[in-house]
Amino acid sequence: QVQLVESGGGLVQAGGSLRLSCAPSRRFFVFNAMGWYRQAPGKERELVADISSGSITNYADSVKGRFSISRDNAKNTVYLQMNSLEAEDTARYYCKARYNGIVYWGQGTQVTVSS
Repeated sequence: QVQLVESGGGLVQAGGSLRLSCAPSRRFFVFNAMGWYRQAPGKERELVADISSGSITNYADSVKGRFSISRDNAKNTVYLQMNSLEAEDTARYYCKARYNGIVYWGQGTQVTVSS
């Protein structure tokens, strides 16, 4: 079974930037919708941004203007460029992808923003 592998998380100061990446663990069909979710301690998992196979994007209001989602279908990879990071962005970020009605999740990557 294919797994999603995230990378790019870490510790950054407020105002800094990080770029997250997510790709399948092995060669796989090009995913339909792909996206990023996050979950902070004590909170529910929430949508950050998603992108369709035709690159139509959608963002949570809290990240509009600061985050940018993109994808490379040749690599079957989705990216999340995060700029002007705030302490409130601290969370575990999860990649989600869908193919043929089946949803796949990654294990997550931790993003910590120090104020």
